Amino acid sequence: MVAIVGFLVAVEVASGVLQGYYTPIFSDIADHLSIADGDVNWFEAAQLIVSALLVPPLARLGDLVGHKRVLVLSTAVTAAGSWVLVVAPGFETFLVGWALQGAYVVWLPLEIAIVHRRTAGTGQQALLTRRSAAVLVGALELSVIVGALTSGALVEATSMTFLLALPAIVVTAVLVVIWFGVEDVPGEATGGYDWGGLVLVTTAVGLVMGGLVCIRVLGPGSVAPWLLVVLGLLALVPFARYEARHPEPMVDVRLLATPGQWPVQVTAFLFGISVLGAQIPLSTFARTDPDAAGYGLGADAAFVSTLIGVYVVFLAVGAFTLPLTSRLFGPRGALVVAALLVAVGYGLWLLLHDSTGQALLNMAVAGLGSGALVAALPATAAAAAPPDRTGFATGMTNATKTIGGAIASSVFAICLASTGSIGDPTEGHAPLSGYLTVWAICSVAALVAALALLVMPREATSRPVGV
Repeated sequence: MVAIVGFLVAVEVASGVLQGYYTPIFSDIADHLSIADGDVNWFEAAQLIVSALLVPPLARLGDLVGHKRVLVLSTAVTAAGSWVLVVAPGFETFLVGWALQGAYVVWLPLEIAIVHRRTAGTGQQALLTRRSAAVLVGALELSVIVGALTSGALVEATSMTFLLALPAIVVTAVLVVIWFGVEDVPGEATGGYDWGGLVLVTTAVGLVMGGLVCIRVLGPGSVAPWLLVVLGLLALVPFARYEARHPEPMVDVRLLATPGQWPVQVTAFLFGISVLGAQIPLSTFARTDPDAAGYGLGADAAFVSTLIGVYVVFLAVGAFTLPLTSRLFGPRGALVVAALLVAVGYGLWLLLHDSTGQALLNMAVAGLGSGALVAALPATAAAAAPPDRTGFATGMTNATKTIGGAIASSVFAICLASTGSIGDPTEGHAPLSGYLTVWAICSVAALVAALALLVMPREATSRPVGV
């Protein structure tokens, strides 16, 4: 078991590198591609769309053919995308490579499913899965810091081609590690592949996410983006009906509706609002000059990196201490406490936002809760799912989190409409009320998540309930 987790830690190291390496050098990438800094937002939008669309079908495929095989497939796609970034001659090719990198989003759910399957028959399956998840997420968050520090240190000392090649080398090396180090176990699910469900869910998610991207590009006053969002939401009705009738659905809506699953998935969606949607507003607030705008921290890029580093460190602490908090409060109680910490952390921003010390305190509190949720949600979903649907259940926590973050990103862009999170903060400033709204939404969302988790049966963290 230790060896398996060790190999999977290598995968999360690569994931951390991908998530932390590029952030400090986005402006340098824009210069390399001869594009405006604002166009970098297209990379985030494209990757979110691909991530949201890939998770359900890949998770289902893992249950069918084996989680290791799908982990190999997704890693190969991520490696291909990483190498495309190295050789991309312009914006369009780079966008394709960046979108392909979105396949990494399924790594952690697949790893949790592998651990959950590997610990079957031990009598401590749920406990060992939670402990392994804590180790994996802790490795991920520490690697985010290492990745960010590495790119920041090398950007002035080497060429952009060499700089972009390093994460591609890391992902390629991890592909070899997975191939030789992770046991290949056949999938437990039966039945065929639900192509109809795949088409319907792709249509629904594609319309909603496409509409959200259009809102960011065309603005909230345009009718066309909202029409796409409405059509996407309406498409969920025939999709849910189709999946409920299907014997082997792509998205098991009946499983998602069980008492052990829906609180976890709702929490993942609400958690995505802060963990994915609030990072750019936090960065622009920190960079805003208080002498010009009347608020902000007037921080330079180095302090923003420090702020992110503190947040990630406390993410790792929250993940590593998950086994301890689970013993103190119980598995469900640990989730509730984590959600409350996120609520308190973002709630503190409403009162404490005038100094760098206050900012560090706020992000430390939010980071503790966020790290625990990142580690606990997939493990909890696996524990509350039947053996042949663990890949699907863990994968859906990432899918719903991604969709929550994408929706929040667009909502926050509206809140900061004057320039805010999408513009260059030196060109203008969003109203302080916009930032207060962002933090209030994050805090309330986490509080609602805590309430949803209280509804979840206690026994759902150790065995499936209602399936």
